[in-house]
Amino acid sequence: MNYQRSLQTSLSKLLFKGKALIIIGARQVGKTTMLKDFVSKMDNTLWLNADENNVRERLTGASLNTLKNIIGSYKIVVIDEIQRVKNAGLLLKLMVDNFKDTQFIATGSSALEISDTIFEPLTGRQFLFNLHPFSISELYPTQSPFEIEQELQFHLVYGNYPEVCMKREIAKDILKNLAEQYLYKDVLVWKDIRKPEMLDKLLKLLAYQIGSEVSIHELANQLKVKSETVENYIDLLEKSYVIYRLKSYTTNKRKEVSKMSKILFWDNGIRNAIINDYSELSTRNDQDQLFENFIISERIKKNVLSRTSIQSYFWRHYNQSEIDYIEKSNDDLSAFEIKWNAKKKHRITKSFTNLYTNAKTQILTPENFVDFLR
Repeated sequence: MNYQRSLQTSLSKLLFKGKALIIIGARQVGKTTMLKDFVSKMDNTLWLNADENNVRERLTGASLNTLKNIIGSYKIVVIDEIQRVKNAGLLLKLMVDNFKDTQFIATGSSALEISDTIFEPLTGRQFLFNLHPFSISELYPTQSPFEIEQELQFHLVYGNYPEVCMKREIAKDILKNLAEQYLYKDVLVWKDIRKPEMLDKLLKLLAYQIGSEVSIHELANQLKVKSETVENYIDLLEKSYVIYRLKSYTTNKRKEVSKMSKILFWDNGIRNAIINDYSELSTRNDQDQLFENFIISERIKKNVLSRTSIQSYFWRHYNQSEIDYIEKSNDDLSAFEIKWNAKKKHRITKSFTNLYTNAKTQILTPENFVDFLR
C-alpha cells in the first residue's frame, strides 16, 4: 500500500519561492520514498544521490561552471543524503543564489552534521522540514475512530516506522535491525565517539524512565561518568531523532518545578527494541507509560506537520501534583491527562486549575484519543 505523506502538501505550497527545501529526519522514516513519490508527478527533475561516490565527488567543491554542467536545464534538482557532501551548505547557497529558476530539494538523515554544514551558510535561503515515522492521519486517513482504536495496541508495542507498519508479520526483526544498524550510526560516527556500550546503557536507562522526570546527575552516577558526558550524549540522541526532551511549564517558580525534563522517544517500537520487550500489552506493567509516550509524540508530530507555533510541556507542582502534557499557543493554555485505563475516573488536579483558571482541560484515553491526533 502506498501511503500519502502529509509533508508533501507543505512542500507543494513552497515550491519555486526562491528557497531550498531541506527535509531531515531519522534513518528509515521514508524521506527518500516520500520525495521520489513527490517528484514523480513532476517533469524535468534531476535526482542526485550523494551516497554515490561519483555524485559526491562531483558536487564537493563544485564551481559555478561545474554546477551549470550538472544542473543543465532541469527545473527541480534533488540531492539525497546531502550531509555526505563536504561543505553542503555552501554548495546549496551557490545553487540558490545563481539558479533562480531551479527548485533545489535536499534530504539529510541527521541534524548532527547538517546543523554545522548547512544551516549557517543557508541563513534566509531555506525552508526546513522534519519527517518522522508515520503519523496516525497518514496511516489511517479514512478509517473511523473506532477502527483506529483497534490498531492502538500494535502501535504501542511496535511503533510507526514505515517498514514496520507495512510488514507487520516481521515487525520484531525490522525493529531489531533498526535499533542495531541505524539507531547509533550517526551518533557513533559523529566526532569519532568510541563508547557504544555506554550509549547502549544510557538508552536503556532512558527507555525504562519514559513518562518520568530525568535527572542528568542520577544518570551520570549510574553510568559512572560525568554529567557533562551524559548531557552531550542526550543532545546527540536528540539530534539523531531517537529521543526528545519535554520541558516543564512554569510561571510561578515558588509553586512549580521548572528545572527537570522528561525524555520521551519519537517511536514506541524503537523504545521497546532498546529493552528487547515486545510483550503483549495485556501482560505489561508499562501500559500507562507506553500510552503517554505514544500520545505526546504523535501530537507533537501532528503539530510539526501543521507547522504550528504550539509549544509542548509537562507540569508538576511542588506538592507532587502533575499534568502529563501541556500545550501553549499564544495566550491559550491546554492541559491533558493521558490515562490508559478508560474505565477509571480521572480528573485534572486542582493544583493546576487553581493556578490557571482559564486553561482548557481534557482527559485522553484509548477511547477518545483519535480526534486529538488527526
